[in-house]
Amino acid sequence: MQRIPWPVDWSAIFVGTLSALAAAFVFGLIGTIVGTSAPATFSSWHTVSVIDLVFVVAATFFAFVIGGWVAGKISGYRFSETTILHGAITWLLAMAPLSVGLATGQGFGRGFLAASPLVAAATSATSAPEVIRNTALAALVGVLVGLIGAVVGGWMASGEPMTFTYHRTRTFGAASSEGGAVR
Repeated sequence: MQRIPWPVDWSAIFVGTLSALAAAFVFGLIGTIVGTSAPATFSSWHTVSVIDLVFVVAATFFAFVIGGWVAGKISGYRFSETTILHGAITWLLAMAPLSVGLATGQGFGRGFLAASPLVAAATSATSAPEVIRNTALAALVGVLVGLIGAVVGGWMASGEPMTFTYHRTRTFGAASSEGGAVR
């Protein structure tokens, strides 16, 4: 049985990652300008307003939609599976600078991702387990919402209908090979 590798275009992934980080930076600045005031450390979910929470989740989602879409479009592939792969790898590559930023308490403004539980524990005089747990949960939700956004962006870049059953009716041929020179 012949093994056919998945095609990966690293330049598209790097540009998609930079696009996602730039969009996150812009959304974070917009969040700061409009006054989202989600605290860096919080002991209760009741201290965070719903509008701030919605803005942070939407900013994270759309930043990675942009990154996944850019990676998928630059790669030039037409099948959704391949462009979704590029979006997911874009998210994966963006996790390195984002995790360093989260661990050191840096962020892209107040509107993007939550602060690190390590910083929450270090900056709080009373590092209650609730503060650490809530901050880590907020960061986890932000990161996973980013993955969903990157996959959706990659899928959108393919131009295929966004249905789960489309692959059953797709026609394959020599001209539609994703692994060859034809994209």
